[in-house]
Amino acid sequence: MAHWIDRLPWPIVQEMLRLMRVDKPIGTWLVLWPAMWSLFAAAKPQFPGLMMVFIFSCGSFIMRSAGCVMNDLADRDFDPHVKRTKNRPLAAGRISVLMAKRLLLSLMLVALFFAMQLNLFALQLCVVAAFLAVSYPFTKRFVHWPQFYLGAAFGWGGMVAWGAQTEQLSLIAWLLFLATLTWAAAYDTVYAMMDIADDRRIGVKSTAILFGSFALPMVALLYLCTLLLLVVAGVMLQASQLYYLVLIFAAAQMAWQLVISANGQYLRAFVSNKWLGGWIWIGFLLA
Repeated sequence: MAHWIDRLPWPIVQEMLRLMRVDKPIGTWLVLWPAMWSLFAAAKPQFPGLMMVFIFSCGSFIMRSAGCVMNDLADRDFDPHVKRTKNRPLAAGRISVLMAKRLLLSLMLVALFFAMQLNLFALQLCVVAAFLAVSYPFTKRFVHWPQFYLGAAFGWGGMVAWGAQTEQLSLIAWLLFLATLTWAAAYDTVYAMMDIADDRRIGVKSTAILFGSFALPMVALLYLCTLLLLVVAGVMLQASQLYYLVLIFAAAQMAWQLVISANGQYLRAFVSNKWLGGWIWIGFLLA
């Protein structure tokens, strides 16, 4: 099925948008939800301002796009040898390294513009977010747990959101950060299970390889840790019973993901996390 990007009359724009993964928005959702959890939890019992929601929605899209460009720049020598990634714009040579670097710089400048709309404390936290985003792609070469680093990169947006709302970081903010870290490590382990053979061949490390035959039990354990952290955060927030009811639905979806992953449907399980993150956000909305 044709994507709207394919109908654009400018080939270079098409490739830039594909490099940013605009045609695959799952990553934006996975960056956005932790920020929304923190933003709404920090504003309790009120709701955050619409401008704040807008800033973090746009910021999630921009930072995820920048992360994708940085990832492809870092992996441009690996991607051509992996079946799932060999047709990406940079790996296939449809866009130059120089153009990709210019795109990355442009995205980071736009991200800086949005960060400048926040308070000084949140702006300082944005520096950490930028470092995590640009350094993550290199971790898979040196450590066996890059999925946890990804969780830190995705979860730090929640720290920025909490700081933007309260100008400080409380224990609840750290609990939500850790919940995002374990959640991301779980779903990205499932994602990495699709590439185990190629990753072993080219020397890329992942928790899917590290956990081996215990990968799915470890994913289950990470999901359990995520739920426990969210329960503790809910207790500290004095959340309503509706919050815990939503967490039951989230737990059911986690179990469903494990079942279909056991049947080899890794991509389907991974993509469904956009709904899982949304469920948890509804919990904070009702908290």
